[in-house]
Amino acid sequence: MPIEPGDGVTIEYVGRFEDGSVFDTSRPEVAREHGLMEAQGVEASEYAPLCFTVGAGEIIEGIDEALVGMAAGEEATVTVPPEKAYGEFQSDRVREYDPETFEGMVGKEPEVGIHVEAENGLHGDVTAVRDDAVEVDFNHELSGKTLVFDIEVVDIR
Repeated sequence: MPIEPGDGVTIEYVGRFEDGSVFDTSRPEVAREHGLMEAQGVEASEYAPLCFTVGAGEIIEGIDEALVGMAAGEEATVTVPPEKAYGEFQSDRVREYDPETFEGMVGKEPEVGIHVEAENGLHGDVTAVRDDAVEVDFNHELSGKTLVFDIEVVDIR
């Protein structure tokens, strides 16, 4: 029977950028093939099918919407624009801090690539370090990007 909002589903997926490069997957063999295990420092056992409730806001809107009407065993390729994924890139979510202030808040010297969590719960990444400022981007790393997912419905509950 076709998936409806409120149904529990299990899916396998491969997430790609528009250029075809893989950024995430539930399949360990795909992760291994595309170097994700090494890049993310994740073991093969951590790649597994994704289980969630359709329409409950547990996954990006574009996938939630695409699953409605699909059946167990069905496969689809879904292109998800930023507004139905992680939103548009917002320049006001890129903030600059005095290097000393940054070090006091984070407890370590600023370095490009450091992941930080602000007191307000936002997560960000250091994107630039200059003598006079440390730049931290609080946008989601996939914001502003169109994403392409190959999905397979494994189970419907």
